[in-house]
Amino acid sequence: MDNVISVILGGGRGTRLYPLTKERSKPAVPLAGKYRLIDIPISNSLNSGINKIYVLTQFNSASLHRHITRAYKFDNFSKGFIEILAANQTIGSLDWYQGTADAVRQNLRFFDQPNIEYILILSGDQLYRMNYQKFIEEHISSGAEVTVSAIPAERRHAHALGLLKINGQGRITDFFEKPKDEEIIDSLSLDASFFEKRGVEPKGRTLLASMGIYIFNINVLKDVLRKTKKPDFGKEIIPEIIKERMVYAHLFDGYWEDIGTIKSFYEANLELATLNPRFNLYSEKNPIYTNPLFLPGAIINNCKITQSIIADGCVIDNGEINNSVIGFRTKMGKNVTISNSVLMGADYYETKENIRSNCIKKIPNIGIGDNTKIVGAIVDKNVHIGENVHIENTKNIENLDAENYMIRDSIIIIPKGSVIPSNTVT
Repeated sequence: MDNVISVILGGGRGTRLYPLTKERSKPAVPLAGKYRLIDIPISNSLNSGINKIYVLTQFNSASLHRHITRAYKFDNFSKGFIEILAANQTIGSLDWYQGTADAVRQNLRFFDQPNIEYILILSGDQLYRMNYQKFIEEHISSGAEVTVSAIPAERRHAHALGLLKINGQGRITDFFEKPKDEEIIDSLSLDASFFEKRGVEPKGRTLLASMGIYIFNINVLKDVLRKTKKPDFGKEIIPEIIKERMVYAHLFDGYWEDIGTIKSFYEANLELATLNPRFNLYSEKNPIYTNPLFLPGAIINNCKITQSIIADGCVIDNGEINNSVIGFRTKMGKNVTISNSVLMGADYYETKENIRSNCIKKIPNIGIGDNTKIVGAIVDKNVHIGENVHIENTKNIENLDAENYMIRDSIIIIPKGSVIPSNTVT
């Protein structure tokens, strides 16, 4: 894979993931108690033998930069690197990235290197495991100039996806980004035999959806981006170039989730806590890499824990945890109940000075106080939750903005660093 560069797009605002993206970029959002979303495309690249990686960043990128620089280091002999390219003003452009294609366009000068033939463009906010080497081999053998990775999809998801249609040779003949017209969706529907011939069980899926993962021949990418100033691959450039370029599809039938909303983030995390999740974190051949924090193992005393992830550095005493993800450094008081929730933990352990300051300010320490119950919630990092607190959406409110919490898709979210006083009932 020496002739391939991996370019990870990590600059979006992540407005649909707010408030998790209030102080961090979307790829920096924690995942499964100890990882970050950015770890997924980076790990997929490394496991595929690609070690020349660029990450394009823009909004709230400080924590993302810090995580990448701490987690990923190469020795002097590997010739590998992970380089961060933050949006900045240049002679050629005074604007921030206007879209996925514009972000790549503004950094073309970095990718135009000797012996580099292919550019692999990835999203920084998706959960999946893919061998890019097979993807690239198929791209080369088909004679494609551009290849789009596509996944079978059900019709009910059509309005949220970029849909495509291919001919018998695998070349893309139609492409529509998030179509609303039912007639267009009908025209893109495929028979079950289409999938069966390719060794894929339809399972009620009749459409092919773009995963937002592309391989370009580098000369084609340079030519396409210089001929047009359109800012987005999925919405504009891919639908346009299928008329004149050899654009093919690569069929992928594994687990894939776009972590673009609070609901998808919440559900993906809870599924990872099941005994047989569709995305397996326990792969020796294809591990997910991240920043090693060198934390002690969790201390768990007199607890009932079912179908949950407990990360390193936690202290849990006489509690009950069910179907939840508990992030690193989480401290819980006695008789705490956590159910169907994602707790991101803490960035640090509080010192005696911190605890003394909390006492003076009359706020709880970071963690969960005695006799507290949390159900159906996402609790961001460094949150102070007092004693006898009850966090649960008992009224089934779909969306709400309150003083120190929010509700999105009926899920309660406690933003980073929030203070929930003792005896609070949401």
